[in-house]
Amino acid sequence: MVKSKPTQDSMSLWWLGAPAHLAAPRKIGQLLLTDGNRKVGLTYSDEWLQHGFALSEDLPLARGVFLPKELDMAAGAIDDARPDRWGERVIRNLYRPDRLSVLEYLYFAGDDRFGALGVSMLADAYQPCANGAMSSLNSLPEMERAIAAVLADQPLDEKWTRLLSPGPSFGGTRPKSLIEMEGSQWVVKFSAGEDFDTELVEHATLRLAAQCGIQVVKSRALRLAHGHAVAVKRFDRQGGQRSHVISANTVFRAAGLQQGYPELAQALRRIGRSETIRSQQTELFTRMVFNILMDNTDDHEKNHAFIRADDGFYALSPAFDVVPSVQGLGQQQLRVGLRGAESTIENALSEVQAFGLNKDTATQVVRRVVDVVNGWKDAFQALGVTSKDIQQLEQYIDGPRLKTQRQQFSQ
Repeated sequence: MVKSKPTQDSMSLWWLGAPAHLAAPRKIGQLLLTDGNRKVGLTYSDEWLQHGFALSEDLPLARGVFLPKELDMAAGAIDDARPDRWGERVIRNLYRPDRLSVLEYLYFAGDDRFGALGVSMLADAYQPCANGAMSSLNSLPEMERAIAAVLADQPLDEKWTRLLSPGPSFGGTRPKSLIEMEGSQWVVKFSAGEDFDTELVEHATLRLAAQCGIQVVKSRALRLAHGHAVAVKRFDRQGGQRSHVISANTVFRAAGLQQGYPELAQALRRIGRSETIRSQQTELFTRMVFNILMDNTDDHEKNHAFIRADDGFYALSPAFDVVPSVQGLGQQQLRVGLRGAESTIENALSEVQAFGLNKDTATQVVRRVVDVVNGWKDAFQALGVTSKDIQQLEQYIDGPRLKTQRQQFSQ
């Protein structure tokens, strides 16, 4: 267990996006714990107001305290810099702080957090929560044992603490940490103890999505004693530079939008570069169709992200966390079309104009995705997915509801 720092109600927020050899961290402003310790607000510094940028649409460059509307959240894009359920669990196990508000979670996420923001207890210097050194691929077996200890709520020794401390800021519920591989940082996800090899299936699903022309994160399946881990290359790092990334959740909240694919497609018209909007909207439509046909109904607002370029415009991040839910729920997490979140191609085609498409062009996209998804079993078998897992997937991907839809668009 790492000795935690004393609690405090104000910390500083820093910009780490410039290449390390060009500039030191720049102070963005102060983070303030308010509303009975249930909200984290932001006040911009004078220097950031003059030379910085709005972190999200609901954090415009203006004086005053910006607060989230909901409890247990941070303002605007800052909320994307805090850990999700797995990260919170690691922080509780590693640091055992006297208080665990959103402000503490933001701080203990550390220097390797997602995106380009940093949190310091000092008002005028960036001094992050110390993380362990980045592990290598050789540490994978020990990392798996350390994660098993966290899942069992067992105390961690110093070695296991070093293995897990670099990566608690990454979202989702599945166990994960960071490793250095091929000169880059990769997020490694592990099984939470289920028999189904979700990690290998995620790798196979990403490869299948790429065959549809979808931009996906680079992934590798890593064999373990039982099953696999999946390593996903970080898309918020380009060489030595960190990228500012906002989730679809932040986009929706900032603009007061209903959470839906058509709404995201329209948001691209505001935050995207004009010459790429049409291709980005088509990409988003393709991802939606693929998610429907592959029974990926866990396509929630934090599983879509946008990367800020140096010119201030945003573009879709590579697709990530794309894996069949193996539930056959028939409902996506986001609104698809006129029939709400219903997981049907008919629903997907009901609002194609929001994606800058006409019905014929959208139908061509559907047919292209269908042609690839029709070969999902061969593709998964080629990557080593077991017959047992394929049979479980087949029940839903090739079940009457989804297979019938594919047949209607097969060429």
